[in-house]
Amino acid sequence: MRDRTGLIGAVIGVLTLITWASASSADAAERTPTTITAPHDDERCAVLAPGASAGAEQAIAAACAQVAAGVWYTWGGGHGTRPGATYGQVDPTDPASEHDPERLGFDCSGLVRYAYAQAAGSDILNGDAGAQYYTARAASRFTAAQGLAPLLPGDLLAWGTSQDLHHIAIYLGAGKMVEARQSGTKLMVSDVRLGGDYFGALRVNTGAVTGHVFHTWGTGVWTKAQPSTKAARVYAFPGPTTIRVECQKHAEVVTADGYTNDAWSYLPDYRAWVTNIYIQGPAWLDDVPTCTS
Repeated sequence: MRDRTGLIGAVIGVLTLITWASASSADAAERTPTTITAPHDDERCAVLAPGASAGAEQAIAAACAQVAAGVWYTWGGGHGTRPGATYGQVDPTDPASEHDPERLGFDCSGLVRYAYAQAAGSDILNGDAGAQYYTARAASRFTAAQGLAPLLPGDLLAWGTSQDLHHIAIYLGAGKMVEARQSGTKLMVSDVRLGGDYFGALRVNTGAVTGHVFHTWGTGVWTKAQPSTKAARVYAFPGPTTIRVECQKHAEVVTADGYTNDAWSYLPDYRAWVTNIYIQGPAWLDDVPTCTS
């Protein structure tokens, strides 16, 4: 009997020890929830690859601070008189946007505008995704066919067509980007989506704009694939726009808004042409070279 009792006691002791250890483990898990909820490395909002400029790193830091704060996507958000979160609007095409007017946040271009305003100290990327992609502040441009290989953190990724760019995001490196994606979600880190209508990317120059810089006038002015009114449309200036002109040439005679001119300018940021009628300045632009082809 004594041996049997001792065996039972030993078993009870072992079971007690196991129960205590299990409870201790559970308590430890309760006390350290961050070990469960901490993001994986590929979910971090941060500079994830080398080579970014100081300005690009600052833009990423500004965008990621909004992600960490749990800021909402809101349609039209971030397009107030100054860069920063604003209340959104209802998107007639998206039922999920019904609460956007109640949410302080950004849409895709609003977030890009804010991030680069923080980096540059001025509002250098005001406008929608199209205006931001075609900015005269582009230091480099990359086609969709080039993929991610040439990109650096801070580069802007765009989706859509040349005539209608509908989404823009900031590259983090390692195949990740930070974006304001859609109504009903908060700002997020996502895998870069190279399929579908991915259009291309650009690297932002946060310093002075270089080249022959001019301003357009008028609204809905189309750039063209060739210096001709019959050529394919590329992109329409929604309003007065800052542009860079690479060269100009005499081509088709155009009469519009009371002016007649045969001079056309090539715009490298658009890879397109525009009649000089809509460029502020003389009919033949000063100091701009003649195109050789």
